Amino acid sequence: MIWVLFAFNAQAQQTIIKGKIMHDQEAIGFANIGIKGTTQGAVANANGEYILKLNIQSTYTLVISALGYETVYKRVVTKNNENIVLNVNLDVSQTALSEVTVTGTLKEVSKLNSPVPVEIYTPKFFQKNVSNNLFDALSMVNGVQPTMNCNVCNTGDIHINGMEGPYTLILIDGMPIVSSLSTVYGMMGIPNSMVERIEVVKGPASTLYGSEAVAGIINVITKNPKKAPLLSFDQFATSYGEYNTDASVKWGNKKVSSLLSANYFNFNNRIDKNKDGFTDVTLQNRISVFNKYAFTLKNNREANVAARLFYEDRWGGQTQWQRKFRGGDSVYGESIFTQRAEVIGNYELPTTQKIKLMYSYNYHNQNSYYGTTAYLATQHVGFAQLVHNRKMGLRHDIMMGAGLRYTNYDDNTPATADLSLNNKPSVIYLPGIFVQDEIALTSIQTLLLGARYDYYKQHGSIFSPRMNYKIQPNKFNTLRLSIGNGFRVVNLFTEDHAALTGARQVEIQSALKPEQSWNGNLNYTRFISKGKGFANIDASAFYTYFTNRIIADYDTDPNKIIYDNLDGYAVSRGVSLNTDITFGFPLKLNIGATWMNVFKTEKDSNNINQKSLQIHAPKFSGTFQLSYTFRKTNLTVDYTGQVYSPMRLPVLPNDFRPEFSPWFTLQNVQLTKKIKNNWQVYLGIKNVFNFMPQNPIMRAFDPFDKRVNENNLNGYTFDPSYNYAPLQARRVILGVRYLLF
Repeated sequence: MIWVLFAFNAQAQQTIIKGKIMHDQEAIGFANIGIKGTTQGAVANANGEYILKLNIQSTYTLVISALGYETVYKRVVTKNNENIVLNVNLDVSQTALSEVTVTGTLKEVSKLNSPVPVEIYTPKFFQKNVSNNLFDALSMVNGVQPTMNCNVCNTGDIHINGMEGPYTLILIDGMPIVSSLSTVYGMMGIPNSMVERIEVVKGPASTLYGSEAVAGIINVITKNPKKAPLLSFDQFATSYGEYNTDASVKWGNKKVSSLLSANYFNFNNRIDKNKDGFTDVTLQNRISVFNKYAFTLKNNREANVAARLFYEDRWGGQTQWQRKFRGGDSVYGESIFTQRAEVIGNYELPTTQKIKLMYSYNYHNQNSYYGTTAYLATQHVGFAQLVHNRKMGLRHDIMMGAGLRYTNYDDNTPATADLSLNNKPSVIYLPGIFVQDEIALTSIQTLLLGARYDYYKQHGSIFSPRMNYKIQPNKFNTLRLSIGNGFRVVNLFTEDHAALTGARQVEIQSALKPEQSWNGNLNYTRFISKGKGFANIDASAFYTYFTNRIIADYDTDPNKIIYDNLDGYAVSRGVSLNTDITFGFPLKLNIGATWMNVFKTEKDSNNINQKSLQIHAPKFSGTFQLSYTFRKTNLTVDYTGQVYSPMRLPVLPNDFRPEFSPWFTLQNVQLTKKIKNNWQVYLGIKNVFNFMPQNPIMRAFDPFDKRVNENNLNGYTFDPSYNYAPLQARRVILGVRYLLF
């Protein structure tokens, strides 16, 4: 065993400090262990073990650091002839060059080596501004905008670079679990304790993932039970009366490990800050249970399987609403009961070649009333894919696969009925094959070529190519160019369910073409190390051209829903910049900004092209996180926020409300105190400047439009869709967190 140690003058008496540097019980090799204020220190060996020999009795501050991990400071009081054992656990750094990603290429590679630009966020990033659900937490990611579509039921979707939510594919462990109907509510109940990291790819990725990956991908990677903490617990409450509990426990042996996670959220406080007679925030009672098993098979093959059960009861509406008013027209309310079941897994086949079976299934049942309108729907989505990875020679790394996606959707509206109004569920089979070749052109250049072929009986053949080029002259500078195609086979009815009322006949105007987009993305990353600090710069320019958009026409004939492709195109273009800075003193800064122009062009009744800006797509948006740690007290201060420029909003004809939102910012501050090694207590203020949108609901006093002809010169009707920011005022949050490894 070879040790790299600093030298002291030989003395008779010595203090020895030794131990091991780890991350979640795994050794971190070649970590640096230094003594603050001196040039003395040591380097751990490949097993993470280190030894320091000190000749002077004193109090020292040890600085433990490793590339890709957060720096830790430890105070040690030494005495002569004393042996001190100090094991240190390091957390993964948000600016890690060695972070592992799988989303871009369907295999584990370091972020540095991936030819596809992927952004990686760990739970520690989101803990800077604690949230009870992943939907809200993603507002901290630059270029990703969770958007509420209804001020009563608080449903929403996630926009990437201004593209609407249905074009964002949300995965769990690479499987399309949260999509179509379930996108609205499925993001609300993912336990934070099960999340290892979140990977974000901006731009089409249909070559690997098929339908819906048009604007981009959000892939939730769950924890490996073998590496997860033995026990974790996180509970908080807010001054609004929100209560959230998140916990997990693991057990197992060398062959099988299990992680059980659960989340419970309750909010039962009728708050109406803007005095419009409606709840500002939906009341919710939600529970989610997740269990994952990891198996170690012969020849180091691996397999895992996970299941999640989810139930939620939520309602919003007039503050005097009771359950007995559900579906009636005396007191307005929107009440949704949601039940979900999910299974996700993969299995390495016992073959000489590396072949993996990936599979998922989810069941979603929704029982809803929007005022007097009932919406009862069920959806089954099954997905299976065989993936084969092999290297050919020294330059080619080939990935190929074949998959099948099955969707069965049924509801109580005419959308799933035949011409005789007999029930006819929508059933979609979508088989596909793909191949990609990652080519090492030179030692610093990589070219990734890929193509996918899918077949859908209503659209026929769908071809999706991709190309990614990376040049990396050194590990500090990387330039990536991406060109690709995204497509979306639409279930025509799952996003329009609230509008499907009455005995409307569904009419498809022509042979619909699949919605498609072409995207170009130029990405540059730069890692700068200076002194004891470092910075990551990530800059991108993007352009997406979107064709064949399918629109629903409810106006031409009141007895029909007419579907047809948009006679025009849509564009999302802009630039984004992310900067992470870690200073030599305990200050960290993350700043992100996106400038974009998102619009669509279509022909009017006179066959003239008309350009209109995309709703809920601000030209500028920014995020920031500032963190400072007071080492002596183990107290961290996090200041986070978002800034938005004016965005176009959905308004009614002759609406008195502005068509564009004002500039606004949402900012938060949070204090986190570490107690010993396992406990943390945090206290925060959300929405520090108490910003809330004005007039979010049109004619809240007449939600059933019973008095629409009384003193209503403009013909306004009840409308709850005017939204651009959360309807939650300033509030205090208090929580406690516990981890046991």
